[in-house]
Amino acid sequence: MAKEQNIVESVIRACHILQAFSQNETLTLRQIVERTGLSKTTSFRLLQSLTLGGMLVRTGKGSYRSVIQSSNVSPFTIGFASQASESEFSRDVNKSVHRVAEREHLRLVAVNNDYSPKTALRNADLLIREGVNLALEFQTYEQVASIISSKFLDANIPVIAIEIPHPGAFYFGADNYQAGIIGGRALGRWAKKYWYGKVDEVMLLELPIAGPLPQLRITGTLAGLTQILPGIRNSNFVHVNGNGKFETSLDVVRRHLRHIKPKRTLVAAVNDPSALGALRAFEESGRAHLCAVMGQNAIRDARDELRRPGTSLIGSVGYFPERYGEELIPYALSILQRKPVPSTVFVNHQLITSRNVELLYPSQMNNPDM
Repeated sequence: MAKEQNIVESVIRACHILQAFSQNETLTLRQIVERTGLSKTTSFRLLQSLTLGGMLVRTGKGSYRSVIQSSNVSPFTIGFASQASESEFSRDVNKSVHRVAEREHLRLVAVNNDYSPKTALRNADLLIREGVNLALEFQTYEQVASIISSKFLDANIPVIAIEIPHPGAFYFGADNYQAGIIGGRALGRWAKKYWYGKVDEVMLLELPIAGPLPQLRITGTLAGLTQILPGIRNSNFVHVNGNGKFETSLDVVRRHLRHIKPKRTLVAAVNDPSALGALRAFEESGRAHLCAVMGQNAIRDARDELRRPGTSLIGSVGYFPERYGEELIPYALSILQRKPVPSTVFVNHQLITSRNVELLYPSQMNNPDM
């Protein structure tokens, strides 16, 4: 897997500390730990460094205030329970929301759900105590979604659920079924062109913990694939839980390939890490020429893979998380201003392939220093 270069993790953590402060707000070490998800020791060291560097001032025993000021502050406070930096997709959503909120002079109370249902529940209570006017909720676990929604709605705080629906909440994010159809049609067209429509196996890499909505990517893929290749129903379908992760998908596909003869296989994954894990497993087994892989999200590693000559990753459906804040923040403000808004806002999807990846994501965009 390609790793991001020129990233200083301590600087990123220091930015999380600074982002935890709103206008003229004083926070204790405990509040900083709660909002950032960083350890107490790391938070303390960063607070001392930022104070010494003039970015924070001590206002009392164990209390700090940011000296970074902004004008024209909005009367609204928005809570943002993000997934922090576990994945590139989450990082891009996080950065875009912070960027637009700062531009609009919004008070943003940011906390880190840390891909933990328990943490997400605690963060919901924290944002309610902070008195936010609206909550942006980005957490993966379906089993706590209804509880989180109930907490906010009982406190008369509207919620926008990002990517994973929460009962009673507004929804902003992927049109998973449509994204699946886009990917499925592309797989079908590829198989029709290069394999004359003869497919032996269709491998579906799924993510059960996220619930039925992300599963619609797989359902949509099958629908799109069938539209192009009606006879695909006679192929062997293999359902695999890749857990949405590269390592897990690599391992389960490795094990699968050890026990079957070489077959022409179409691979549809719920996200790019799973797609890339499956691709590497086929390459290791010497069967890359017998697979065609479709991803979802078009993250940087997938875009880099699409640039690689001869890759069996034929495409990835783009979600453009780096643009989420541009729509999310105006959507949130419209709700707070009691303007008529739809209950659901889908992002626009587009198939990204080796032919258009450079047009949509020029190479220099992958270098943060350029």
